Amino acid sequence: MPPVSAFQAAYISIEVLIALVSVPGNVLVIWAVRVNQALRDATFCFIASLAVADVAVGALVIPLAILINIGPQTYFHTCLMVACPVLILTQSSILALLAIAVDRYLRVKIPLRYKTVVTPRRAAVAIAGCWILSLVVGLTPMFGWNNLGAVQRAWAANGSAGEPVIKCEFEKVISMEYMVYFNFFVWVLPPLLLMALVYLEVFYLIRRQLSKKVSASSGDPHKYYGKELKIAKSLALILLLFALSWLPLHILNCITLFCPSCHKPSLLTYIAIFLTHGNSAMNPIVYAFRIQKFRVTFLKIWNDHFRCQPAPPVDEGPPEERPDD
Repeated sequence: MPPVSAFQAAYISIEVLIALVSVPGNVLVIWAVRVNQALRDATFCFIASLAVADVAVGALVIPLAILINIGPQTYFHTCLMVACPVLILTQSSILALLAIAVDRYLRVKIPLRYKTVVTPRRAAVAIAGCWILSLVVGLTPMFGWNNLGAVQRAWAANGSAGEPVIKCEFEKVISMEYMVYFNFFVWVLPPLLLMALVYLEVFYLIRRQLSKKVSASSGDPHKYYGKELKIAKSLALILLLFALSWLPLHILNCITLFCPSCHKPSLLTYIAIFLTHGNSAMNPIVYAFRIQKFRVTFLKIWNDHFRCQPAPPVDEGPPEERPDD
């Protein structure tokens, strides 16, 4: 394995810092959903699934990215296995965000029938379905849509036999046609656009209900829809951060495919990679600052388990009554 340069050392340091923020922060999110009964509705279960993917980014994808950056010599399929986890976890995050958007839409579209339509069992099935679909999409390169043919031809041209041994790099094993036509144009861009439309409709429905003062629950409709508006804004912010973090890298992939002769500064590529990995550390910060139930539960966990200091009891009323900021 080649020696680590100063630039690589800086890259590794930033990646490690992102992981050290992402893993504990998202573990805290999962912990909060586990201990607070008020965080057990479908939305927060989907948020917990999103946090699981973000923990895996910090604990698995970032170490593998560091390994690839160092550039070990590996068999082609070994390198392919190293490259696929990020595809699986990205897809899982997108589908979790889509499930959250649909869930918020149903809460404001059919508030009286919401609990009969979105049951815990159906939410669990949806989460399992998201992960299964993510595995299929993310492992597609393992089923043959990869660069093995081109690598084998180069390997044979050098007079070598057997499975090719290569310097493990993402673009060397993952097909750009797969990344752009299948991953981006089918499984990333359309869901992002659909989620944007769903949130626009959610905000429209909430504003209309608030202006008409339509009773939608046994409580005060202004209170109900006011809370829905606040949490919808927070979750739309999560979606916006995800899009801003991932679109630059996908745009660079499009440039690689459609303009092979175009020069891509390596610094831009590193910044785009940092954004994608850093996104996994952003969500817990948003929850802490914008959703009171998470903030109170985070403080309770901190005081109970790390400061050995009793915290005020967490309100564990019905999820629909949560007082979000």
